[in-house]
Amino acid sequence: MGKSILVVGGGIVGLSCAYYLQKEGHEVTVIDKSAMNSGASYVNAGYLTPSHIIPLAAPGMMAKGIKWMFNSSSPFYMKPRLDADFLRWAWAFNRSSTQAHVEKAIPLIREINVLSKDLYSDMHDSGELGDFQLEKKGLLMLYKTQKEGRHEKEVARRAADEGLEVTELTREELDTIQPGLSPEIDGAVHYLCDAHTSPNEIMDRLKMYLRVQGVVIRQDEEVIGFTQNNKKITGTLTKKATYSADEVILAGGSWTSGLLKNLGIRLLLQAGKGYRINVSRPVGINLPAILMEAKVAVTPMKHFTRFAGTMEFSGINHRIRPERVEAIARAAESYYTELEILQQEKQAAQCGLRPVSPDGLPYIGKTSHYDNLTIATGHAMMGWSLGPATGKLVCELISEQTLSMSLEGFHPERRF
Repeated sequence: MGKSILVVGGGIVGLSCAYYLQKEGHEVTVIDKSAMNSGASYVNAGYLTPSHIIPLAAPGMMAKGIKWMFNSSSPFYMKPRLDADFLRWAWAFNRSSTQAHVEKAIPLIREINVLSKDLYSDMHDSGELGDFQLEKKGLLMLYKTQKEGRHEKEVARRAADEGLEVTELTREELDTIQPGLSPEIDGAVHYLCDAHTSPNEIMDRLKMYLRVQGVVIRQDEEVIGFTQNNKKITGTLTKKATYSADEVILAGGSWTSGLLKNLGIRLLLQAGKGYRINVSRPVGINLPAILMEAKVAVTPMKHFTRFAGTMEFSGINHRIRPERVEAIARAAESYYTELEILQQEKQAAQCGLRPVSPDGLPYIGKTSHYDNLTIATGHAMMGWSLGPATGKLVCELISEQTLSMSLEGFHPERRF
């Protein structure tokens, strides 16, 4: 018999939970504090990335953060601030940034990414959301320096060992598939295992599909607290109403840790701000790419090309830092000879907050505090890629089905 499910959070993770739960016959309501038309699920690079097997918490990342701490235009920026939650997170992030952690994380990241890519393909092939963009052209890692080239080739060899399809390209081979590149570019690694999409298109179609299927979506409604009895959440309070449900899923992205404080649960989580610039005119870019030295993502989406990037830890805010937008634009122009990003395009830049755990792995699963609470957040830069897999796993967990993969490595109460 179906349960009543309340999903807090209307991004790709929350909507994916709703998608699979309604298919299992559950009665689902989604609540989100926003108008559900902006944020990380709308401004990301649209990548499906089995190739991204290295977690954000890796050797050398904390050193980079400290090095770039006073450069607000750097790719990885930690704004200096005396904030207890941030300091606890930073300490755990530093402890997690080891080679042993990377080795443990690689098979987990690969497995959940491959699962999620397959689920995107299933959605596409089913026709339920219409014929949305899902292009399996792979992902280019473009590098100018031998240092970045050597590093990415090491990752590529490890990805190949994990069964992922990848090839190394010389400059001559690169020019045949992507003309117009700067002569400074030395070569590329091509992850043929990856794919790309247009996030806005999928989000809009997913919301429409869910409403038709009977899922109730409450937008512009903020959760402000909970009522509980023993180990059960009995009510979820918003500024407009109180909701009762058999199961509560917290998929509120960067806001999830704040919601959990209302339940007496501390979850180490920080908002990692990313930016995007859209160019709605032909620019001659036909393959998605990451510009290695600049850490900028380039994606040819439906009707426009997106330039996205940076990781900024400055708390929960949507302040646009012009110097960071300018850094993305300058980097893109330095990799493509005919590209010029106009001032009005830079002025229309948007940002989104990605929820980042200290070890770069998502939080997926139940806690020991409440029997009817499930957490689904902390996906860092892979939120878009991992949305469907997270939704599927949460559905299997709540429906008491065999899990598609083990959730042990993603447990919300794991130690750092």
